[in-house]
Amino acid sequence: MEIKDILKKCDHTLLRVDCTSEEIRRLCDQGMRYDCASVCIPPCHVAGAKRYVGDKLKICTVIGFPNGYMTSAAKAFEAADAVANGADEVDMVINLSMVKDACWADVERDIRAVREATRGTLLKVIIECCLLTEEEKIRLCRIVSDCGCEYIKTSTGFSKGGATREDVALLRAHVAPEVKVKAAGGIASLQDAEDFIALGADRLGTSRIVKLAMEQEQAADAPQENY
Repeated sequence: MEIKDILKKCDHTLLRVDCTSEEIRRLCDQGMRYDCASVCIPPCHVAGAKRYVGDKLKICTVIGFPNGYMTSAAKAFEAADAVANGADEVDMVINLSMVKDACWADVERDIRAVREATRGTLLKVIIECCLLTEEEKIRLCRIVSDCGCEYIKTSTGFSKGGATREDVALLRAHVAPEVKVKAAGGIASLQDAEDFIALGADRLGTSRIVKLAMEQEQAADAPQENY
């Protein structure tokens, strides 16, 4: 698979807590240059990034991130504010306390609150696979599907583990056909990216693939020694 085709599936990501506006603009420049699916950035940078890129690049942001234990009302407000500021896509974190308490109706209400606040905006639901049992993952696939969300996402990248091949395959097998899968966290190589895509991931949350593309360009531009 060519790297340009992988890049089209990448949410080029910068969610570090101390990232600056200059770094966000640089991320946007890279996202536009390499034709990424979006840039995924903190909510406080959405308005500025949207002004900077206009319609040239999708802006994605995160809600209830990274822990997911805010109230549903707080998540819904945060999501509505992000959309008002120009977010094209929203990645929300589920309430894992509710999952572990098996309060499935509450889990669904939490997701639906954000879904209602983001109508017309693409919504990805982060379930943090590394903290879940297989049964919990499968139950969440059904809930995310029932809530009419566009994506289910493996990980925040801020917990004890990121995307795995097994999880991507499991999610793809159990969500509704119209629901897509996003793999995020720990995608470090082109082989990782190709494997996740082959297993059913439609999006990849990573900054590494753009860095690899830049490294390839630099290597191609380097002067060749004559012998």
